[in-house]
Amino acid sequence: MSSPGLRFSANLSLLFGERDFLDRFGAAARAGFAGVEFHFPYAHDKAALSEVVLTSGVEVVLFNLPAGTPEEWAAGGRGIACIPGRKAEFQDGVGRAIEYAEALGCTRLNCLAGIPDGAQGKAVDTLIDNLKFAAAVTQRANIQLMLEPLNTRDNPGFLISTTTQAMQVIDAVASRNLFLQYDLYHAQVMEGDLARTLETLLPRIGHIQLADNPGRHEPGTGEINFPFLLRRLDELGYAGWVGCEYQPSGGKGRTEDSFNWLAPWR
Repeated sequence: MSSPGLRFSANLSLLFGERDFLDRFGAAARAGFAGVEFHFPYAHDKAALSEVVLTSGVEVVLFNLPAGTPEEWAAGGRGIACIPGRKAEFQDGVGRAIEYAEALGCTRLNCLAGIPDGAQGKAVDTLIDNLKFAAAVTQRANIQLMLEPLNTRDNPGFLISTTTQAMQVIDAVASRNLFLQYDLYHAQVMEGDLARTLETLLPRIGHIQLADNPGRHEPGTGEINFPFLLRRLDELGYAGWVGCEYQPSGGKGRTEDSFNWLAPWR
């Protein structure tokens, strides 16, 4: 389900939600996706996930570092990388993520900065320190590390909410193994100017995700001109994956019914 220039991955945390998680890998493969991604694998046994990946034939292209407890995530927590009192927990989480990535053949991990629990400046310093550690450890494992801005409308208080903020942190970390994860939905909410950002920063972008705005549904349901944007991305020679991280607009219908926008790229 891609042209020679663009490869699309199915985000299994949002797509195929009408199925059990382990059944979504095969569903994505049957729908034509060669790659899959998801928020977190840690509730599942590594061996069981590895078997599902092997039998489905898809490539796991990305998932997140541990971002606190499941209860914290459900309550609106969005990561621990910026929280000074949780550095040891963050570092342990990096090791755990690498174990899962190696078991699943995944070569990209994303870091969610989190919501500060104190002074903003101390939170940024903590994030930079944690990213220096994570970038070095993941590099030794031949895994690329990402930093993703999230919009503050959906994620109030999130520390890194714009491309500019993310790039300031990435520059401060000064690692060849830290890249921007550019989510077109979050960027449209916070700043727009999507095509210019892609043109300017593409060499420093390690992964791209998409959803339309408003609603975070599939392309064609909102204001973003995806036919133009994807063509431009292809023209620029982007060789990474484009993650389909959206909620299908059909509610509880079949996820497959939300793929009409992909027809030109098949």
